[in-house]
Amino acid sequence: MTQPVLGRVVIYTARIEEMAAFYARHFGYAALSAEGDRIVELRSDAGGLALLLHPAAAGQKQGQVLVKLVFDVEDVAAFCASAEARGLDFGKVHRANGYSFANAKDPSGNAIQVSSRCFAKRDA
Repeated sequence: MTQPVLGRVVIYTARIEEMAAFYARHFGYAALSAEGDRIVELRSDAGGLALLLHPAAAGQKQGQVLVKLVFDVEDVAAFCASAEARGLDFGKVHRANGYSFANAKDPSGNAIQVSSRCFAKRDA
């Protein structure tokens, strides 16, 4: 039996088209959808987790989950400057323990972050 691998995250949203465009524009995802399927799958040529955009039910509140999507980037400040030029404003760039990070929200109000944590040099 193989070890399970986390491969997808489901995001419930009432703004599927806007969310697909947001993640394509700012993070390089491409939208895949099959006829008759309510879910739009977002995949990146760079790899990583796939994002599944699922229509939110009428009673679901958007942007109120205890999960944050974190995107790995080597140069957080440069990424944030580039994102701002495309219309996505991140908050202040924070520094902690040899890495930096900044936070923003997607069109449905979900927390997202860019972080250089995975590139930080750590003692073994």
